[in-house]
Amino acid sequence: MQFRYAVTAAAIGLSLAGCQRTAYNDDYSPPPLQAQPVPSVQSSQLPPTAGASQFPAAPTNTPSAANPQQQQAVAASAQDVTKESMVGSWKVSNGGSSCDMFLTLTNLGSGSRGGTRGCAGELTTMGSWEVSGKQVILKNRDGSQIGSLYKTADSRFDGSTASGQPLSLSR
Repeated sequence: MQFRYAVTAAAIGLSLAGCQRTAYNDDYSPPPLQAQPVPSVQSSQLPPTAGASQFPAAPTNTPSAANPQQQQAVAASAQDVTKESMVGSWKVSNGGSSCDMFLTLTNLGSGSRGGTRGCAGELTTMGSWEVSGKQVILKNRDGSQIGSLYKTADSRFDGSTASGQPLSLSR
């Protein structure tokens, strides 16, 4: 029995021996790093681009804020739209790039909650949307309009961002 107590006491003693208190000196600072050689920097002129522009031309069949007549023509021939038909996931084409938009019926301010994924420019700030007549209005998180669209086909909406970039939604 005493042997068991002696073994237990020895085990506790050994385990506590490994737990030494280490005091750190607040005045300790590591030695300074040695400076490393830096290669010299070279500069030269970039070669000219192959064409006039490396970006494709913007599509001409979508209305833009820069072309009010085209916007009015699309608005006049726009199909009726309901909030319920807008709910869900949409593929977005915006100025030559594409991303995703998600629209819900959850109230947010005067509109409904919405958002984007993988978008660039103004669409990254999208927070809500609403239907006004035949027009779908996209708003940023502050409630300012960042785009507007009209239904041009069963699963397609065309319009533009507030800065005039062509904008299309499709499923």
